[in-house]
Amino acid sequence: MGGVCTHQTVFSDEELEEYSNLTYFSKAEVLYAFKRFSMLDPVRVAQNRNAKLTMRTILNNLNELSVNPFKERICKVFSSSGNGDLTFEDFLDMMSVFSEEAPKSLKIQWAFRVYDFDDDRRLNRKDLQILLSQLCGQDAELLDDDKRLSTRDQREIVDQILQEGDLDQDDSLSFPEFEILISKCPEFLNTFRIKL
Repeated sequence: MGGVCTHQTVFSDEELEEYSNLTYFSKAEVLYAFKRFSMLDPVRVAQNRNAKLTMRTILNNLNELSVNPFKERICKVFSSSGNGDLTFEDFLDMMSVFSEEAPKSLKIQWAFRVYDFDDDRRLNRKDLQILLSQLCGQDAELLDDDKRLSTRDQREIVDQILQEGDLDQDDSLSFPEFEILISKCPEFLNTFRIKL
């Protein structure tokens, strides 16, 4: 038989227990996550449950992520190889962090990593400008010029973010500063979620 494997042939009871203990998922949800992962590339996963699926495959087949303005960055941050390709364990970690059960503090940690585009453990002006551009769809080719934020508007918004959040006035946001700033955004939890 082809298609998605059952857990009896894919995971031992110990593996299922471990995955459940390391995520915010029950054993049944881990199995469902594997089913979703398998559906992204059924042939490759049926041949090798540890297959590393390309970022392109993930983005082309996981609708919830394909519409996210940070989709490529999310894949890269959760990729154990750092190139955006995901193994099942990478996929499971990502889905666990984006689950409703994951605590806000964990979501904030991962959001900081996603928004830290240059990986220097600080959100500097350039990171914030990229963040703003992606949030506003500035890269969208079909966006009318009158709906784009001007460079001046972007600069003013970044200035306001830093004015409010940059407590040590070093022209960037450290993780603790970001954590304080994001805690003032009640809608954050709704935006950092993917339904399994």
